[in-house]
Amino acid sequence: MTHPHESQEPSGPHDGLPAGTGAGPVRHLPGHIAAALAGAGGPTDSAGQPWAGRSLSGDDAKIHNFEDDDGAADAGYLAALADLAEGTGDEAAVVAALATARVFVPILAQLAEEGEGAAGKHGEELQGDKLHGDKQADMALVTLKAPDGRTAMPVFTSAAALEAWHPEARPVAVYAARAALSAVAEGAQLLVLDPGSEVTFVVRRPAVWALAQQKTWTPSYADPELAGALGEGAAGFPAVRRVEIHPGGGVASAMADGRRLPGGGAGPELRVVLYLEDGLDAAGVQSIVAGLNNAWARNEIFAERVDSIEVKLQRAAP
Repeated sequence: MTHPHESQEPSGPHDGLPAGTGAGPVRHLPGHIAAALAGAGGPTDSAGQPWAGRSLSGDDAKIHNFEDDDGAADAGYLAALADLAEGTGDEAAVVAALATARVFVPILAQLAEEGEGAAGKHGEELQGDKLHGDKQADMALVTLKAPDGRTAMPVFTSAAALEAWHPEARPVAVYAARAALSAVAEGAQLLVLDPGSEVTFVVRRPAVWALAQQKTWTPSYADPELAGALGEGAAGFPAVRRVEIHPGGGVASAMADGRRLPGGGAGPELRVVLYLEDGLDAAGVQSIVAGLNNAWARNEIFAERVDSIEVKLQRAAP
């Protein structure tokens, strides 16, 4: 419940623009991520086999690079999820476990004339799901549309989970880091692990970028360097007495049995609490929030490490 002297302004997904703004210029990838993509190839799969002419049937449907793979989910990932559910682990540990995990990327062998096909049978988990691809191609990576309009790439930790989601999709086995690179290349801001399964875990944009670069990811709400950057940005606003960061309301996710998992949500993942001096009118508060949004959006640390944000306003103690 919001305290009487508090107010809250949730902001949409952060894409390098002030929260709440409309469409703006195209966001450019940081140079180190662009370089990683440039060296990642594109016309071949993870084993260097060309996509062109692949029928995805018979020998072409085999899993490359993972001999004796039984299709089960990675044990380290499952253990990290279990720790998260029990309260002994966190989101960062789940993403770290993915760094060495094999996942399956779904490929659709046939496309409709318009370049779109039916979503998986559990596609209602993300509203308005579509399968997108070049209508001239005979295969395509699958992408989804999240409820907030962002593009998401589904990946699966087990062959059984992929088959249950879409029986006609073909599994391509890759390390999760390679799947993250593919997501960035496709313009997907989210990786959605095992949609429609008992546990669906969303890897948000900053974690996708870290995974693609095989770097350690720290959630924005636990990032002291980011907290310092936000504080510095507020230094030009004397009415802001203090800035705090906390997990946002969208960090948690729902399991199939109704239990809440304290991680794996689509966001907003960062809550910024602004402690303001007393006596400000509505116009003054709005001006401060807009000014801070603009200042933060120009900050490289904020732009790269924050996926989505909600701002909570609170009266500072006298």
